[in-house]
Amino acid sequence: MTVTRFPTCTHDSPFHTTLRDKPKTTYKTNPTSTSVNLPLCTIRALVSTASKSDVSDSEDDVPLASKIRSKETIADDSGDDDTPLMSRMPAPAAKKEGKYTANGSSSTAAITNGTNGNADKRKKEVKEESDEDSDVPLAKKIKKVGTMKGKSIKVEKDETKAKKLSSIAKGSKADTVAKRGRKKTDEVDEKDEPKKRRKAKTEDSDSEEQPKRSTSAAAKGKRVAIKTEDGAGDAKRSRKKKDDTGDEEDDTFKWWEEQNLANDGTEKWKTLEHAGVMFPPPYIPHGVRMKYNDQEVELAPEAEEVASFFAALLGSDHAKNPTFQKNFFKDWQEIMKKSKSSVPIQDFNKCDFTPIFEYFEAEKEKKKSMTRQEKQAQKEEKTALEEKYMYAIVDGRKEKVGNFRIEPPGLFRGRGEHPKTGSLKKRVLPEQVTINIGESAKAPEPPAGHKWAKVINDHTATWLATWKENVNGSTKYVFLGATSAWKGQSDMQKFEKAKELKKHVDRIRRDYTTELKDKMTATRQRATAMYLIDRFALRAGNEKGDDEADTVGCCSLRFEHVTLEPPNIVIFDFLGKDSIRYYNQVEVDSQVFKNLKIFKKAPKGPGDMLFDRLNTSMLNKHLSSYMKGLTAKVFRTYNASHVFQEELRKIDPNDSVADKLLGYNRANRQVAVLCNHQRSVSKGHGQQMARMQDKIRALKYDRMKIRQSIMTLEPKQKKRQPELTEMESDLDEDWIVEYEKQLMEKEREKVRQKFEKDNEKLVEEGQKPLSEKELKSRLQEVDQKERELEQERKTGKVESKKGSTLERLEALLEKKTEKIKATKVQALDKEEGKETALSTSKINYIDPRISAAWCHKFDIPLEKVFNRSLREKFQWAMTIDEDWRWMASSLDLSANQLVRLAGFDSSTNQ
Repeated sequence: MTVTRFPTCTHDSPFHTTLRDKPKTTYKTNPTSTSVNLPLCTIRALVSTASKSDVSDSEDDVPLASKIRSKETIADDSGDDDTPLMSRMPAPAAKKEGKYTANGSSSTAAITNGTNGNADKRKKEVKEESDEDSDVPLAKKIKKVGTMKGKSIKVEKDETKAKKLSSIAKGSKADTVAKRGRKKTDEVDEKDEPKKRRKAKTEDSDSEEQPKRSTSAAAKGKRVAIKTEDGAGDAKRSRKKKDDTGDEEDDTFKWWEEQNLANDGTEKWKTLEHAGVMFPPPYIPHGVRMKYNDQEVELAPEAEEVASFFAALLGSDHAKNPTFQKNFFKDWQEIMKKSKSSVPIQDFNKCDFTPIFEYFEAEKEKKKSMTRQEKQAQKEEKTALEEKYMYAIVDGRKEKVGNFRIEPPGLFRGRGEHPKTGSLKKRVLPEQVTINIGESAKAPEPPAGHKWAKVINDHTATWLATWKENVNGSTKYVFLGATSAWKGQSDMQKFEKAKELKKHVDRIRRDYTTELKDKMTATRQRATAMYLIDRFALRAGNEKGDDEADTVGCCSLRFEHVTLEPPNIVIFDFLGKDSIRYYNQVEVDSQVFKNLKIFKKAPKGPGDMLFDRLNTSMLNKHLSSYMKGLTAKVFRTYNASHVFQEELRKIDPNDSVADKLLGYNRANRQVAVLCNHQRSVSKGHGQQMARMQDKIRALKYDRMKIRQSIMTLEPKQKKRQPELTEMESDLDEDWIVEYEKQLMEKEREKVRQKFEKDNEKLVEEGQKPLSEKELKSRLQEVDQKERELEQERKTGKVESKKGSTLERLEALLEKKTEKIKATKVQALDKEEGKETALSTSKINYIDPRISAAWCHKFDIPLEKVFNRSLREKFQWAMTIDEDWRWMASSLDLSANQLVRLAGFDSSTNQ
């Protein structure tokens, strides 16, 4: 036996005191199995000099560094625990010497914990756990660690990481190696982990608290992974989600921090690569014959395709529209002239498209009956075809492309009463498409047998492809997606321009107020139009052709669109954008009223232009003299954002989250009314409100059961809390009986579905399916539950679940009450907004930074006001500081003034 000189130690330290209080442990120091009882510091020194061959098979005595070589590691899903434990341990106090074999393993396994007391504690915990489970297989020990403080543990294999950990025993470089090991491990983990976990790890990395039992797991060569299962508070989740908003990846291109936002038509990109556009598949004839005058008609494929477009719409409002029918039949006949049909078709009213319609309905049913695997296979096939078109490479960055698909042929619908509705949208060919791509990139290949119209290299353009459609002759473009840098820059420029208007709006308003009395009629008309656009958020309006929908704006108002009622009431009544009616009765400045009266004087009459000496181009040219790029549209963005911010300021900071969101939507609603973003009440609104009322009743039923549980558990609470005995409103005996019946039916259906799924799984695995007896047994449990509910209804006593306490039940009662309040607020919000479209103003006119700053200030989760697509679209706005605000000009109209002028009473939300 080699004699080793041990360092002097004091046996009165807490560790030695603890050791003396413990039963003596026998340690084997060499093959002769000499048994000695030694203090902990002596054991550490002894182990540091013992060879690996001298150590017994007992896991109690295996040095920590040797145990780390285990191939299995436990991966931490959140927080600092993901860092290997050895990487977080203090650097060893002394060099560890030992011979290394060819494969890199040490023939001398040693680890020195130094004088750090915490390290000694960790060593002691390892030993104690090993004493209890020395004969348990390692895999079972991992399971025994199981859940720690509500956290689950996941095992992950990583031999490379384990080898890196063992290299820590390399003398004075241990500290550096530990840091490198930690860094490398983090990098590897981040590649394998989902984005959300990765983010959670980053946020929790500042925590210094380490789970104690993870030490013992690490001592066995395991890296502990902890995934929190119990949710944190709403405020904490809100803050995390604020950080996650937009793009969760760390390598997001934050163009808003480094790009010049000046939209001056200069170079937008240096290199550009993409795969072009995706054409719709060729038409495959189905061979189903329509009828003409009760006689079956065989159509050529081209004619059959167009007939199928109409057949698919049977029963819809479009198919009943005479204009739609007329335009369709006209274009269809042009197609049939080029092909032969068995029967000449001359009269639309004799056409019967029902056989084709029924064929499509049968195909829909077939699709619905597809298995999950078939649907998944179909989805994967579709994704594989689209994948190459989905992204473009811009200056070396991967950007998502917007709509890369060429519009398929079909029947033009149009918005509102469009005169061309029903016209045939012809199939677009590659010969009509122009491609924009970088010089160094290979131009995408057109479909076989075709060629592109042009391939250009325009560095000032942000579109990838363009073509003209045949119905309206409008130009179509393929742009990058809403989350791209180009689109984000465009959005930000728009809102920045509206902010810039604040510097000039005072002067503009002073000028047009003065010009309302100008001697020149053209100047008066311009000043009056500017007043209306600024005060009532009217669109500028452009002249329309005979083949376009008759929609108007301010500059294109006609005599019949404006009615005057003395002394200064103006009634607007016209079709605005998308043929949505704009009807508003407003009070105007006396001089504006006088001017409008002059502009309507004879010989003007219905059909004549109100502003006959003004058009949109003239107006915008005048506005640009105040500020570069200023147009009439900027006033809508400016006033919308201003009104919205001022309305948000009225929300009580002490309101609940639900009440704050109601106030938020009311502010949004005022902007929508200001901008005339109306909608008709949906057909299903009544049913939706009825379902919400049923949901509120169901929550009240749950609260009633909790109250009964409290009184059953603690009868004395009836006197202490008399409100427990109060009956829930909206709940009567008949409703409760019917509701419980529905609950049990739903439960039985769940049991049957679960039984079927279990049997499907067993059959797939080649096992014997469950018998009907098992299903009957499961259903009997539901029957028993139904009898219990009936008994509870009769007695009014509800036995609480095992382990329930008064405190838990009261907390549950409070939570359920808050849920009821929140649902009531949601129902009120839905009812108030049934005739208003909030999304248009939120997307296009309200600066998203106002909403983001408000959410940050009051810890409102961003997803409550922005859906995922909008959070990605406006990621440049999501990280704005909570103190950011849309500052008002000294002469700005107040939000109340603007809304009142637009005919909206904010005091009553009408």
